[in-house]
Amino acid sequence: MTTMAQETVRPANGLAKGPATGTGSSMAAGTGNGPATGTAAGPGTRGETSADVRRNELAAFLRSRRERITPEQAGLARGQRRRTPGLRREEVAHLAAVGVTWYTWLEQARNIKVSAQVLDSLARALMLDHSERFHLFALAEVADPHPNSECTGVSDSLRAMLRQLEPFPACVQNSRYDILAYNRTYGRLLCDLDALPQEDRNCMLLAFTNATWSACVVNRDEVVRSMAAKFRASMAEHLAEPAWKTLLKRLQDESPEFRELWARHEVVRATKRTWIFRQAQVGLLRTRYTALWTGPNSGPRLLTYTPEDDETRERLERLQELVTADPSGTPPRPA
Repeated sequence: MTTMAQETVRPANGLAKGPATGTGSSMAAGTGNGPATGTAAGPGTRGETSADVRRNELAAFLRSRRERITPEQAGLARGQRRRTPGLRREEVAHLAAVGVTWYTWLEQARNIKVSAQVLDSLARALMLDHSERFHLFALAEVADPHPNSECTGVSDSLRAMLRQLEPFPACVQNSRYDILAYNRTYGRLLCDLDALPQEDRNCMLLAFTNATWSACVVNRDEVVRSMAAKFRASMAEHLAEPAWKTLLKRLQDESPEFRELWARHEVVRATKRTWIFRQAQVGLLRTRYTALWTGPNSGPRLLTYTPEDDETRERLERLQELVTADPSGTPPRPA
């Protein structure tokens, strides 16, 4: 396979090796011909440098992102006898068009150099969101040539589903409540999502810091209390992840109400299925909420809001007409 990985692999002794290929027998045999292996022990080990710590963090981050993606989400066949959680290393290498041996060395925290081009390919193969992409480049100490790129992994077929669901509001959301893509009626359901910067398109932030969004939610106090409790339950699996910590800090800094709810340490799983909105242009909407995972494992999910009565259906159709007539209305788009 012709790959992008024409990287010059530089071992710790400074002697340049040729481009890595997918057949790395020396690596598999454990000989000394490959780059120096990162320190096996965790941070704080005697003799470990800051560069060692950074490489180990990068290796752990890549493994965690690889293991969360299913073959189906990446457009690959699952096959039989799959024991690896998520994708295999060779599958990531194939998707990113890099050498298998080279990618394996990267996950082993070996002392190799990596270009911005290859990091960009890995970010897309691993479906990193904006915060995760920033973290990847920061760990590699490489400037991101496309800092506003988003690798959400929302496929064209999923975007087509969002379009076909109109006039029913629908979006794709990750476990951190980032809105990754949405159709036109969802984009105008609670506020004008198109007018918001990318970093603000998060349901937690909108619920606690956006007055227009909050005004459209009936029984808002009950709703935001439940959201804070569900966010705490979800965050238990992501305590060390920078994107989650950044979101939590922003919520605490910008919303006294969130700080008060967070201090209660309430935890609850998602149970609410009926949502009532007071849409500014068409009035009261009574909807039934459905969440569909986009793969076998927890990850991005498709959220739909279907009408609970004929009046709501008619009002959603009216909202669709208004959005379609608005020149600023656009097809389903990434967040």
